[in-house]
Amino acid sequence: MSTSVETSLDLQQHAPAGSAPAGVARLDATSARIKRFTALLVMLIPFFGFVAALYQMWAGRFTSTDLIVFAAMYAVHMIGITVGFHRYLAHKTFRTSSWFEGLLLIAGSMGVQGPIMFWVTTHRRHHLYSDSPGDPHSPNLYGGTLKDKLRGLWYAHMPWMLAPETSGWNFFAPDILRNRRLFFFHRTYFIWVALGIALPALIGYLIDGTAQAVLNGVLFGGLSRIFLANQASWCVGSISHMIGSRPYETGDHSANNWFVAVLTFGEGLQNNHHAFPAYYRHGVKWWEPDLSGWLLGGLAKLGVVWGLRIPDRAAIRNVKQTARQR
Repeated sequence: MSTSVETSLDLQQHAPAGSAPAGVARLDATSARIKRFTALLVMLIPFFGFVAALYQMWAGRFTSTDLIVFAAMYAVHMIGITVGFHRYLAHKTFRTSSWFEGLLLIAGSMGVQGPIMFWVTTHRRHHLYSDSPGDPHSPNLYGGTLKDKLRGLWYAHMPWMLAPETSGWNFFAPDILRNRRLFFFHRTYFIWVALGIALPALIGYLIDGTAQAVLNGVLFGGLSRIFLANQASWCVGSISHMIGSRPYETGDHSANNWFVAVLTFGEGLQNNHHAFPAYYRHGVKWWEPDLSGWLLGGLAKLGVVWGLRIPDRAAIRNVKQTARQR
């Protein structure tokens, strides 16, 4: 999608009442087709790779190396998305050096959830319109019957990516547009996607030195990792906005789902996150499963990151009191 189309979308903020939500615009027919095609590729190619990996396992054509590479790449994928794209770019919950910033954004790009500008604008839009018209992936806008809830849950999980609309760059992410270093990682997105497939293949070859190791590197550390990690990530916008506990009053349906939180290194603690979106941790309590928050705490002690944003106790007490009164 061209920059000229995207940068013009900020005009939507001046749209009259009753039109599209501010910052959201409907794509022209050609751009909508390109978006649908790209989204389908992101959904289907990793799925077929996952099926092929299952066949390799069924046929006994895999080794412990393949499983270790899968686990390592899954961790890189999740840290890139949760720490890099989400907590660093979208919410600015900490600061870091340019070299570590680069590592985070490369790792996030290897997650194949879209280039930086798409990811950040979509996420900030989600927070602005959470579970109300304008939210790109709310499961709660289709009615109250079981059928309606299941329809919303499915839509929020994957089909939302096919919608013929987009989020304005100037409206939701002018800070990234102005930053040439950050925008470099947006423009080179497909290089990092390719690296995320090639790297596990190379590791497999260096360890086992066979063509099967290369293939399995692509299937396990590449495509299967993308499929499973992104299915887990998409549960944050679907399951964690419908099923789970709600200790804080946030004005939406965000919920803490521990199962999703474990799979996504803390992202499933959505109620906590929507209550305190600038907090570098999603686990408000130390024992809530937030691997990314624990990692950032450790990196801060090592001096790799700094300026961790933490809500004061008064702010936490105020949100808790609001929840109790409700």
